[in-house]
Amino acid sequence: MASASKQETMKAIVQDDYGAAPEQVLRFAEVARPTVEDDEVLVRVRAASVDRGTWHVMAGRPYPIRVAGFGLRRPHAPNPGRSLAGTIEAVGKDVTEFKPGDEVYGTTEGAFAEYASARAGRSPARLPAGALAPKPANVSFEQAAAVPVSALAALQAVRDQAQVQAGERVLVIGASGGVGTFAVQIAKAFGAEVTGVASTAKADLVRALGADHVVDYTREDIADGGHRYDALVDVGGNRRLSHLRRALMPRGRLVIVGGETDGRWLAGNDRQLRARLLSPLVSQKLATFVSSENADDLMAIRELVESGRLAPAIDRTYPLSETPAAVRYVQNGRARGKVVIAM
Repeated sequence: MASASKQETMKAIVQDDYGAAPEQVLRFAEVARPTVEDDEVLVRVRAASVDRGTWHVMAGRPYPIRVAGFGLRRPHAPNPGRSLAGTIEAVGKDVTEFKPGDEVYGTTEGAFAEYASARAGRSPARLPAGALAPKPANVSFEQAAAVPVSALAALQAVRDQAQVQAGERVLVIGASGGVGTFAVQIAKAFGAEVTGVASTAKADLVRALGADHVVDYTREDIADGGHRYDALVDVGGNRRLSHLRRALMPRGRLVIVGGETDGRWLAGNDRQLRARLLSPLVSQKLATFVSSENADDLMAIRELVESGRLAPAIDRTYPLSETPAAVRYVQNGRARGKVVIAM
């Protein structure tokens, strides 16, 4: 097995304990490079990205995510980064999918570092899961790093849960955020007529993504009775289910991807629970889901990117040492699209 020596070091963001303030729990340090097991690869990280889930992994909230494999009392991962793009530095003896020098993108724990270990293969045996795929050839490492977590959630929401078809009318709430910017483009790629919901300051971004219409939620009501949609993908906000349903056709599909509160146990997921309970009782489909990090969907996204139908919208790029500021920027809801960490 080819791997880096245990004595070799790297620059990385380090987190020892859970906490809600990135400036208090994330620190920039020199640490040992990770070694790789037989089924793993070592990635020289060229860029990583921040999403809303980064804060949740960092804070360990809502508490059920700790049980899901991220660590009960303290973080299992060295830092909360998960999306990355880079080159394969070394491979374990059982790895056949990749070789040193390959350009890849995908998900793994500890992405806020110059090097990260990741599992190869399509059947991960350990949690939390992760996946790698060849990087889209027509984008930079920074652009590729912005894609994995958010685009996977968007693809699975639009394709699998909303089951969007050509000619349908689709509404995307939170269209200017990380997942929303991808959801707008993917729905358009599937041939839908897309309306994006955003604030006044972010409406121009949503139009630039290809949305056919933009609703400024500070001035307009999505459920004004004038428009109804075949599918609604809700990525942001906490609108009541009754309000969302009024914007749907009688047999429309609602997919709740996001929408948060500060709750330590549910953090807004009570709305998802109510949707699951109500869905069998009404004609509309009310769906919630947890996105899957898998290589097959990364390959599907790669094809969309290389065909020009999907492109990351990057708001800002931060150096690795300023990762806490990047997390804070996303946490405060300021981002227009994605925030990237460049190595």
